[in-house]
Amino acid sequence: MPSVYVASPYGFSPATRGFYDDTLLPAIAAAGWTPHDPWADLDGSVEASFRDAAWMSAESRLQALKQINRKLGEANERLIRTADALLAVLDGVDVDSGTAAEVGFAAALGKPVVGLRLDLRRTGDNDGAVVNLQVQHWISDGVWTTLDEAVTALVNVGKRG
Repeated sequence: MPSVYVASPYGFSPATRGFYDDTLLPAIAAAGWTPHDPWADLDGSVEASFRDAAWMSAESRLQALKQINRKLGEANERLIRTADALLAVLDGVDVDSGTAAEVGFAAALGKPVVGLRLDLRRTGDNDGAVVNLQVQHWISDGVWTTLDEAVTALVNVGKRG
């Protein structure tokens, strides 16, 4: 079964986390893809690390947060490297900077990248760009405006692949 790294800002807010967990990830799995979920914290260690850091002295907290950040960045890099493709959620007034970095990294590795923009606001640099034109440049398999279209694009990537 092919795997896809899911790049998105959806894990930051309870308002979007439900859609991510209950709709987006199941749709990807139903299409025959294994989602690589950078938001997964199966053992609760990431949340515990952030919670513990809040009670530390300033210097200890800074060092702990740097260690957590490095751990998360390395984990996401591994997930992208081992994925067969990347699905980038491009919602927001501007594309989330972490998502943009993940798109660029996946593209540099030669991975197919599918974009999903459910946000109704216009954000492209001009009428020819759905999102920032440089981000869109690295999205090889289109920017889609419905979840069904994006999942179909992933299925088509899998057929090529």
